Amino acid sequence: MADKKISREREIYKITLIGSVVNFLLLAFKFVAGIAGHSAAMLADAVHSLSDFVTDIVVIVFVRISNKPQDKEHDFGHGKYETLATAIIGLLLAGVGFGILWNGASSIWAFLRGEPLGEPGMVALVAALVSIVSKEVLYQYTVIKGKRLNSQAVIANAWHHRSDALSSIGTALGIGGAILLGEDWRVLDPVAAVIVSFFIIKVAFQLLVPCVEELLEKSLPDEMEKEIEQTLLSFPGVSEPHHLRTRRIGSYCAIEVHVRMDGNITLHESHETATAIEHKLKEIFGQGTLVTIHVEPKKN
Repeated sequence: MADKKISREREIYKITLIGSVVNFLLLAFKFVAGIAGHSAAMLADAVHSLSDFVTDIVVIVFVRISNKPQDKEHDFGHGKYETLATAIIGLLLAGVGFGILWNGASSIWAFLRGEPLGEPGMVALVAALVSIVSKEVLYQYTVIKGKRLNSQAVIANAWHHRSDALSSIGTALGIGGAILLGEDWRVLDPVAAVIVSFFIIKVAFQLLVPCVEELLEKSLPDEMEKEIEQTLLSFPGVSEPHHLRTRRIGSYCAIEVHVRMDGNITLHESHETATAIEHKLKEIFGQGTLVTIHVEPKKN
């Protein structure tokens, strides 16, 4: 069990380290391209990549904490630190999304009032295209690894990579339109940025809502609870599962349930059955699952 946790933690570090290196190189390239190409959109995209780099650091710090074993102060482990990391990433995504929305809307308003918008350079367009390709590849790699490791924080970080790719698509369209279509179409840059910002904000809330639900101790989905009950009833002599309480703690679950067994069997027999149920539930929902089973005698 301990070896699996160590292996999982190392794998998450490896994935996050690869992402952080790519993010650092990209944000440096984008800042240079934004300044050299006189592109406000590319500079905004560089800031978005900077937020990715910051979230990589957040994942590294919080995953180390979340994989610590149970201790006196944390009887249920440290899994919710990973949930907290996911929430922080979601908040950063929301902040970036609203920032892009505000800047884009301000530029559109300035254009409508007759203020000229600057023409970006070709180097900014090249930087946007490089960002789209590299961040989409990084997203695919990270989300696959995150699902395999059952890590909310890694999956959240993958979506942050995807949001950066979407942001760069909007940036590329805006910069390309401004370069190819002339001064009258330079407003395409902020318009595209505003559209992309809504996608980023949507992803942010998709990450934040499950985190809030978990922190508020929301039960597992109905289909998971039904699967738990079916698993309990699959054991001979076990009946009437009741007082089922479930919740998620980071990447694992906690299950508490009462069941009834024949009151005439020995304590040893009831313990063996309860232990077998516990092992089965861990096979289904993960070895880190916390299972508490209270055995009651059948009613006559």
